Amino acid sequence: MQFIIISGMSGSGKSRAVAALEDLGYYCVDNLPIALIPTFAQVCMAATEQYQKVALVTDVRAGGNFDQLLSSLDSIRSMGCDYRILFLDTATQTLINRFKETRRKHPLMNEGLSMTQAIQREREMLEGIRGKADYVVNTTRLSAAGLRDHLIRLFSPGGSERLLDISVQSFGFKYGIPTEADLVFDVRFLPNPYYEISLREHNGTEKEVRDYVFQGGTADELMNHLTALIDFLIPRYIAEGKTSLVICIGCTGGKHRSVAITEALAEHLRGNNGSVTVTHRDFMR
Repeated sequence: MQFIIISGMSGSGKSRAVAALEDLGYYCVDNLPIALIPTFAQVCMAATEQYQKVALVTDVRAGGNFDQLLSSLDSIRSMGCDYRILFLDTATQTLINRFKETRRKHPLMNEGLSMTQAIQREREMLEGIRGKADYVVNTTRLSAAGLRDHLIRLFSPGGSERLLDISVQSFGFKYGIPTEADLVFDVRFLPNPYYEISLREHNGTEKEVRDYVFQGGTADELMNHLTALIDFLIPRYIAEGKTSLVICIGCTGGKHRSVAITEALAEHLRGNNGSVTVTHRDFMR
């Protein structure tokens, strides 16, 4: 089991770290009381199939003595649960600016402290866990996408290129454009098998239909442009933090041309990317 403890300064980006780890398949729990950490670890270890990758956020919101946190971590390690600590730190002025931008109070300001005093008090409280951290990430100059990319490099064995789930979907314009589409391509200019009586009841997954669509070289030229564009876009979407991409290919009825091009595009993408799924929305209509 992979077990990550996330801690750090309020406003340093822990919620964004949780989102990145969730994209990596981690089961994440935020703000668990310190006293419950050993029990939670026991549950996860007893159900390893369900909880193979776990991330737990603990910070000043959990309350209690942080010496108790270190004791709880020693306890789960003695149970055989090997964990790593990720600590997010940020410069004080940057934290102040972030709280002002979001119009939120620092959690320790409820104790009557000014924001600067609250941040300093929090640093003192977290000093022990920061000293034990396996990874200390300073987010002062990191954008949300930059933090995500950094965490991917830390915790994803395959790197960021594995994180974009791609769905390629064929559809018929007569039934409407899929609402979930990120990119839509119209292939109604290609040869239409519908007008061949022997092919009308078949669909673009079949060789005869695909050969008809690709006759004359226009579809091949389309694929050269389309694959070059998608290959250009994918790493740039990843760099901006996108985790899924829905590419929709449309023809009139969604049965012949769009299906053939969808299959060809998916075949290309599977050779260069991780998760690629294919859906033919309308080809059975």
